[in-house]
Amino acid sequence: MALRIETVSIDARDPVGLAGFWAAALGWEARIDDDGDVWLEPPDVHPDHGAARPLLFLAVPEVKTGKNRLHLDLLPDDQEREVERLEALGATRPSIGQTGTESWVVLADPEGNEFCVLDEP
Repeated sequence: MALRIETVSIDARDPVGLAGFWAAALGWEARIDDDGDVWLEPPDVHPDHGAARPLLFLAVPEVKTGKNRLHLDLLPDDQEREVERLEALGATRPSIGQTGTESWVVLADPEGNEFCVLDEP
């Protein structure tokens, strides 16, 4: 049996706003479909084009509660510079039990979804 991930779906109170954060963070492009869902994909000239599946932002009425059960791990060229850039875009540093000795930095997007910025490759 062959199985592949087609899309990663993310619930959002403000799908357009949250997709805008992630578009700026990843350098991807957003489009809104006929149902009002927001799709985020790498443009043709992006290194992720053809290699990464799209992110789909779906409107939900409730706010996020609790820690994510699934999150994105991002691999930057320069961890410190990327963390600063992401914080300038609106990311925050949630406390979810980090000790401060991790090689990754935990951030949260504007709706509180945690993600990690890994150390340099």
